Amino acid sequence: MTIIVGYRPSPEGVSALDQAISEARRSATGLIVIHSAEVAEGQSEPVSTERAADALSQRLSEEGITHDIRHLDLTGDPAQAILDAVEDADEDRIVIGLRRRSPVGKLVMGSVAQTVLLGADCDVLTVKPPSRA
Repeated sequence: MTIIVGYRPSPEGVSALDQAISEARRSATGLIVIHSAEVAEGQSEPVSTERAADALSQRLSEEGITHDIRHLDLTGDPAQAILDAVEDADEDRIVIGLRRRSPVGKLVMGSVAQTVLLGADCDVLTVKPPSRA
């Protein structure tokens, strides 16, 4: 089994990664991390994907998780990259994070989440970040 996780440095991405790590430990398997670059608010350039990936790789190594980090640039389609990582639908699981939405926003999920949920032939686990108290 392989666990594929869509990750970007956001509360949703961190929650997805944390859950994917738990799933990988539970099933004694590795992770494929689809790492998406992100432009921070107020900046015109993306956060350094190399530095972020190095920190991510270090964390996963310290956690004892075998992993493969695949970089996705700003022009790439995260949903398609996640779906393309699935090699065997019977043996793979996808973990993605979801944003909390208003009642109107719930009518239409984010396009990445919707595309993955509708296009995946394997199990998809969606997680939300902890609510702000």
